[in-house]
Amino acid sequence: MTNRLLIPCLLMMLVNGWQTRLPAADPAVYPVAVFPFQQRGAVNSELGEQVTVLLTAKLLEHPGLYLVEREELTKIIDEQTLNVSGMVDPSSATRIGQLTGARILVAGSVLETNDKLYVVAKVIGTETSRVLGASVKGKIDDDLDGLIGGLAKKVARTVIDRGHELVADPPPRGDRIADLKKAVGNQRLPKLSIDVRERHVGQTTIDPAAETELALYSTEVGFEVLEVREGKQNDADVLLIGEAISEFAARHGDLVSVKARLEVKAVDQTSGKVIAIDREVAIGVDLTEQIAGKSALQNAAANIASRLLPKLAKPKHPNKKKKN
Repeated sequence: MTNRLLIPCLLMMLVNGWQTRLPAADPAVYPVAVFPFQQRGAVNSELGEQVTVLLTAKLLEHPGLYLVEREELTKIIDEQTLNVSGMVDPSSATRIGQLTGARILVAGSVLETNDKLYVVAKVIGTETSRVLGASVKGKIDDDLDGLIGGLAKKVARTVIDRGHELVADPPPRGDRIADLKKAVGNQRLPKLSIDVRERHVGQTTIDPAAETELALYSTEVGFEVLEVREGKQNDADVLLIGEAISEFAARHGDLVSVKARLEVKAVDQTSGKVIAIDREVAIGVDLTEQIAGKSALQNAAANIASRLLPKLAKPKHPNKKKKN
């Protein structure tokens, strides 16, 4: 009897010991973009730029954050002629998220009143347009580095502790497909050929993640997808041609983040006319670089499919006239 009780007890002790050694779950990593801070009042004309640079540098030092490169954000702002007045509208925030992969945007202003200096930051969800705030105040002659260091701590804590309030949970694949089916209705769906060239910087691409995801959504919605590798693309009505690139972005403890960019254009096979063009940047986070890259490309492809596929559907009888 003693031996029969001893073995289960030992097993339970081993299991409990193993469970206590399990690592705690890593917190979610939300890509952050720092928008240029704007000046209010009789402030030094260069102070807004100084605050932006300092805040970006301080946030980069935080191991729990991943920041979009400032040069890339500046390029996107210039290309899209986005509003940089400090009042970031929802459409601009959404567009920045789509083109940079940022899920959270930090924007704000610097205000001088009498001998006081106020720096106010807005922490904005690019998917939800929800806003949280953080601010610091000091005197005009206070050390700016220390003042912005305090703001960076508040912003970082807001992102880490409350970031989940700002981002939207990605819709399940089944819900996306149901919405797409509703969007195309009973319209005519052209035959598709999908060809996406994929590359992961520094590693061999094992399987075409973006192309596979686009094909999955297309077939589930009702499009017939012809296999390029079997030489059937000439029978397609519309060609989906794309290019995808992914690369290592950062390491967060045991997790690796990978940034991926996907561009897709839909071309009418007969006329050669470009029907639609779309692009998406996504960030994937996982334990391995390859899985994170694949996840990022799948997310980008799913988002593009949701926007692009409805544009390919056509009325079944476009030239049919109504009877008098």
